[in-house]
Amino acid sequence: MQIDLDIGRPTWDLALMARPAALQQDWSYGDAVRALGGTVLRAGLVADGVLIGVAQFTSRKIAGVVGMALCTRGPVWLEAVPPDAKAAACRALKRGLGLDRPRIVLFSPDETDRSGMKGMKRVMTGHSTVLLDLDQSLDALRASLDSKWRNNLTAAEKAGLKVTVSGTKPAQYRWLLETEEGQRAARGYRSTPAALMPAYVEAKGDRDTLLVLRLDEGKQKRAAMMFVIHGAAATYQMGWLDHENAPRGAHNLLLWQGIEQLRARGVRQLDLGGVNTTSGAGIARFKIGAGGQVITLAGTYL
Repeated sequence: MQIDLDIGRPTWDLALMARPAALQQDWSYGDAVRALGGTVLRAGLVADGVLIGVAQFTSRKIAGVVGMALCTRGPVWLEAVPPDAKAAACRALKRGLGLDRPRIVLFSPDETDRSGMKGMKRVMTGHSTVLLDLDQSLDALRASLDSKWRNNLTAAEKAGLKVTVSGTKPAQYRWLLETEEGQRAARGYRSTPAALMPAYVEAKGDRDTLLVLRLDEGKQKRAAMMFVIHGAAATYQMGWLDHENAPRGAHNLLLWQGIEQLRARGVRQLDLGGVNTTSGAGIARFKIGAGGQVITLAGTYL
């Protein structure tokens, strides 16, 4: 197994067009982190002259002394790789990233199976997220909706609620970032910093990487959602709802129309984000009701 620290963006982007992966492994995500002052390390994994995986790390110094690098939801495997080879690749990355000693290199693989982390110590349990397979037909996707979820969607459709696609210049969606940030603080949950999205779009060089949907009644905003498209995958980035005034099924309609539009853009997998059935039971029910599969990732390994 060889480590290629000179892998270029065209190769990386092409790989993730073929293999759905998490947003944290997108090249432009790394560039956005750098634009906000972070440090990013990237590596290709090569076996017998074939690129079989890519891994993006965010890195920082602990107490100004210890170099720490974290590969969130990676490496991304582009070929079928046996567990022992995955573990060997992670060991090679620890040695080959170029971090000075003392160093800590962590992996949070985008997998439920722990076997690829053989010989490594798990230091944190994995979080759960909901994945939706958009390779299915719309009929199949609709049939997989929870009955109550589907009833709310049907009610919104029959009510003639209008969804508009917002512009993707930062000034046109900044209100959503700021509103969601306030919502996050009030409810006590964590999410991607608001400043990352404009930096990500700038790094991507393509405003179509965002899909922002809004539902209005007259001149009043009632609900909105933002999706981020990265390669063959997309991520539900944030949602907002005027809980007091939003009509029935507003968020159901936004998510369903988001699914339709993402499929039309060639997206194969939608990550609806983490679920917490304790402090965020309502959000969890909404995401699960949309027909996605709940997966619990293997955890973080040292």
